[in-house]
Amino acid sequence: MSSEKNKLRKAVFPVAGYGTRFLPVTKASPKEMLPIVDKPLIQYAVEEAVEAGIEVLIFVNNKSKRAIEDYFDDARELSDHLARKNRPALLEKITGIVPAGVSCVNLRQTEANGLGDAVLCAEAVVHDEPFAVLLADDLVRSDGAGCLKQMTDAWQNGGGTMLALEEVAAQAVSRYGVIGGARGGDGLWRVEQLVEKPPPAEAPSRMAVIGRYILQPGIFDHLRNTRPGVGGELQLTDAIARQIGSQPVRGLNYEGRRYDCGSKLGYLRANVEYALEHPDIAGEFRDYLKNLKLP
Repeated sequence: MSSEKNKLRKAVFPVAGYGTRFLPVTKASPKEMLPIVDKPLIQYAVEEAVEAGIEVLIFVNNKSKRAIEDYFDDARELSDHLARKNRPALLEKITGIVPAGVSCVNLRQTEANGLGDAVLCAEAVVHDEPFAVLLADDLVRSDGAGCLKQMTDAWQNGGGTMLALEEVAAQAVSRYGVIGGARGGDGLWRVEQLVEKPPPAEAPSRMAVIGRYILQPGIFDHLRNTRPGVGGELQLTDAIARQIGSQPVRGLNYEGRRYDCGSKLGYLRANVEYALEHPDIAGEFRDYLKNLKLP
């Protein structure tokens, strides 16, 4: 896994969804731009990718969602304003959103036909390289290395496909892709089965795939030959399942805490817990919560 062709340089961010669970705010603003304290969800995902060595950020968007493209673009007028006002700390916050040496590519998904279709849209940019996929509404907080960095380190020894796994409650399996398989001596799961949103009684385990993937370019052929699945959409998990047996498909039970920011409750939990450690407001916010009188 040492050749340049096998280096993980590119990451795909599918951001074309409508975010219907957060309407009406997502009528005008993508859910990936919802803030966790003072940074949007998509920035946390980008920072995680950059930490893992990603150099090319590929955003698969739709024509009505310009906010993400604008956010990662240069804000020359604002930068000049902050420089004139001698606000170096604020200037650093906006100029460091995309680090030096990292580039952004913006693509369009013409119709929201599922995660698999969004990934397929990135084929021309990914070309023949392995690549990561990150879903920004799965916000993963880790004390050490980020989730994708943990996955990358594990993936380097063996290649193939790598999935981020989390054990979920039995009644929750119908919301995820769920694996069947065995855990090896290296702590990684050998995936022998992958089912999208199974009923609890039919789930092969409680090990669910969350929104982090490392994929090989061969996935694009599988996506083209996969029929629409659950919800009438092209499911990425169905295409990954077609690879089982022809290449290694492994899963990492990552270390960290995930917030499902695609749900209102998960989003609120993330804001509270991130605020409690934010250097600007943690103390005052903690005092506020201590004195809060609940009805």
